Amino acid sequence: MYGTVPGSAPAPTSVLQVGPDGLFEVGPVSDGLAWLSIGLFVLAALLEWRERRRVGGATSPENAPIGKPVRVVAFAAWLTFAAFWLNLVPHFAFVHQSYVEGLLSLVAVPASAYVGWLVYSGRDTLFVLTRAVAVMGVVYLPFETIPALSVAGIALPAPRQVLIEHTAVMTALVMEAVGYTPEMIESSEGYDATFRWLYDDGGEEHIIHVSVVLACTGIGSMSIFAGLIAAVRAPLVRKLRALAIAIGIIYVLNVLRTSFITIVTGNQYMHWFPEAVLFLFGEASPYRVSFLVSDRIISQVLAVVALIGVTYLVVRQLPELLIVLEDVLYVLTGEEHDLQEVIDLPREPTNLDGAGRSAATASVDAAGSEASEGSGAETTEAPESEVGESSDPDAMD
Repeated sequence: MYGTVPGSAPAPTSVLQVGPDGLFEVGPVSDGLAWLSIGLFVLAALLEWRERRRVGGATSPENAPIGKPVRVVAFAAWLTFAAFWLNLVPHFAFVHQSYVEGLLSLVAVPASAYVGWLVYSGRDTLFVLTRAVAVMGVVYLPFETIPALSVAGIALPAPRQVLIEHTAVMTALVMEAVGYTPEMIESSEGYDATFRWLYDDGGEEHIIHVSVVLACTGIGSMSIFAGLIAAVRAPLVRKLRALAIAIGIIYVLNVLRTSFITIVTGNQYMHWFPEAVLFLFGEASPYRVSFLVSDRIISQVLAVVALIGVTYLVVRQLPELLIVLEDVLYVLTGEEHDLQEVIDLPREPTNLDGAGRSAATASVDAAGSEASEGSGAETTEAPESEVGESSDPDAMD
């Protein structure tokens, strides 16, 4: 969530300026890198599909070899993706004040570059993850970058506005159900998405604003699962079932999360260890403490746990996703893993079972060995103050 003294601060999109081109800001540079990387991912996915169909035919496209031009495009996509995350590290760590997101962004830089190298070196199963990122970007970027438009005299709101205002309305309904009715006013982005609280601090009244922004909507997490589910090859019925489970759980948990943060912040319920919290996050206003504890610490840690749980439930419906998780573990540990042996999954026929899995993974393991050998709502205290953004670990982002 994002906040400032009303009318005194810019919208929460360009919050960090370093240099004349806005490097390390959330704005034109980050948007440009995002669209460039996703464009390359989409191109790599299309080229891979064409190559497999051309060489392998319609009967066994998965066993078809992938040519070097396709690998070069995929490698370029992953390197650009690494540059995108590198550009955002200062924002998440210092402006957004999220240690979780800052650390994850920092880890994503070498991880993305390494995945690109593995794809280029011959680990073909990582093309599934490449396709997944392409779909994730296609789902997420319109909400992040497309502004309001006027078509044939009809005003169309920005996609982000529709999503943010819907999340704010659902948050208000949940809070009303448990007895809290703060006034909803216009946010710094011009949306009906800010909650205005009156807080009595020992006889002195303070106005605290809690604003819903895009990171509060859960679209980041939803796009991740949409990309993963779309990228694997499996029966459509099971893919739709897995998608419904992921989207449904994320949606419900996200609204509960925003309601929890808004109530706690507006009523200062978690004013715990204020000196330590303010020192840890480099803040001065004591009215930020409840927000930082409820959002940046509790909610973001629980969001990671929730995503792990959702992943488990989705994999039970779609065991084909195990190949992606095994590749992620390989990138992190440098060792091969067989998750089907350690996870209790229903034994439905999938493209990971029996001879199909053996044929698919034998060439991958060999390629991986060759690759290894070759490479070795912001707050300000004042008569009126506004508390910042209930973020998402782009988290239920």
